Amino acid sequence: MSITATDGLVSSFRAAERLRRIAPSPSTAAAARVRELKDHGRRILDLTVGEPDFDTPEHIKRAAIAAIEAGETKYTPVNGTPRLRQAVRGALLRTHGIEYSDAELTVGGGGKQVIFLALMATLDAGDEVLIPAPYWVSYPDMVRANEGTPVIVETSVEAGYKLTAQELEAAITDRTTWLILNSPGNPSGAIHTEQELEALAEVLRRHPGVSVLSDEIYSEISFTGAPAPSLAAVAPDLRHRVLVVSGVSKSYAMTGWRLGYAAGSPDLIRAINTLQSQTSSCPSSISQAAAAAALEGPQDFIAESVPMYRARRDAAVTGLQAIDGLTPLVPDGAFYLYVDCAGLIGRHTTDGRVLENDQDVTLYLLDHAGVAVIQGSAYGRSPFFRISFATDIDTITAAVAEVAAAVEALQ
Repeated sequence: MSITATDGLVSSFRAAERLRRIAPSPSTAAAARVRELKDHGRRILDLTVGEPDFDTPEHIKRAAIAAIEAGETKYTPVNGTPRLRQAVRGALLRTHGIEYSDAELTVGGGGKQVIFLALMATLDAGDEVLIPAPYWVSYPDMVRANEGTPVIVETSVEAGYKLTAQELEAAITDRTTWLILNSPGNPSGAIHTEQELEALAEVLRRHPGVSVLSDEIYSEISFTGAPAPSLAAVAPDLRHRVLVVSGVSKSYAMTGWRLGYAAGSPDLIRAINTLQSQTSSCPSSISQAAAAAALEGPQDFIAESVPMYRARRDAAVTGLQAIDGLTPLVPDGAFYLYVDCAGLIGRHTTDGRVLENDQDVTLYLLDHAGVAVIQGSAYGRSPFFRISFATDIDTITAAVAEVAAAVEALQ
């Protein structure tokens, strides 16, 4: 397939089959659309991107500057500097009581890269990956890009949109390679309790060929009073089958630093590190120094930011619950609200258009309320939309008021 370039010349570029299987990230596309509208002078209240509005804490920034001044600007070991590995081990011990060795650790350019490399290291064509819905938008496409088959497992409102043991048992086949477990979840904010994780563990013990990719990037942004529990800690006998993925982006407001890490069995970690050595060689040495300072230093930032997220959550939930046709799920962690908008489907806009699905709802809110959200279909469940409350309370309050006015105008 040739592609015509904008200058009229014909390009010889041919997309690989793996690229044709995937689509651009919906959240990235939504953010780009918001920037475009703002560039054209539109006032947009942006609730799309899951990025803390707080600045990276000062002691972390100072650690990065000190690393630069000390000349720590060279290649590092593939699995990170000794200091960072020690800091990661300490963080995992602090939050989950799990001790890991250096051979069980890998680091990468964000948790997203670590997940991608883990799938690349383990999937062959036709291997199945169980993904409970609603899910983070990138999981299915990362599986497809690595020749696997995403198997979407529907969860229920009765279970708080969390995977149950019965649903897991019914979904497993002889091709199942991974279960992706995201707790706290994006977009739901749901946290699996220790009892719920133990029930899943009972199923997994009967299926030794299934590994678990436990995405715990939001672990410490929890409104329950403690970090979200980890399957690796709840079921230590399954630890060798659980890849715990985390990072510093969300908890420490370090999204642009691009530093994630994972802990798992030495064989899997060795495979991931081999791929890392042939891709980026290692993460940024400066980001590693900053991440080490974040993990080993004072944890005041988390202690102070989590109550602020809770206050923002409560303001958004209270405002949205008062709007006829909207039912927000109340999250236990992370910084998202997944809003059931079934009550708006079938209603008419003032210009006579019918809202037929959640994509129509999100476009209506963007056009008529100036509020940017992401359609629930991107996360595998409809009709919903997701908002991020990782922004200031004034923006959230103003956005809720605009949504209320736009919904009131529907017929």
